[in-house]
Amino acid sequence: MTAYRELASRGISTRLAADLVGIPRATDTRKRRVPVARPALIPANKIGGVGRREILDVVNSKPYVDLPPIQIYAQLLAADTFLCSISTMYRVLNENQQVKDRRLARHPARAIPELTVTGPGQVYSWDL
Repeated sequence: MTAYRELASRGISTRLAADLVGIPRATDTRKRRVPVARPALIPANKIGGVGRREILDVVNSKPYVDLPPIQIYAQLLAADTFLCSISTMYRVLNENQQVKDRRLARHPARAIPELTVTGPGQVYSWDL
């Protein structure tokens, strides 16, 4: 990059300097550009605090407390109720650290039964 700038400062065209160094001309422009700090955009249709509280109340109610958001969404739609999208439900649950508790539980590892034989005719199994 410094070789490109040195060539350009000595009066060589930027196109020729870029060709000699082997980089695109736009690279220098991008490197010099200072990133502009932009304020975070808040969507106009963002659900407010009251709506989020309502989502949490429904999701944590008795019939839905053990269900994942996709099943809650389907059951609410079957009852002709649209509360929010599935992704919004996940977002609200994630903000309140409730996502991991609702995921499908893994079954614990089963202990393999150990068959001990001390004499003939005690165990009939193919697993010996």
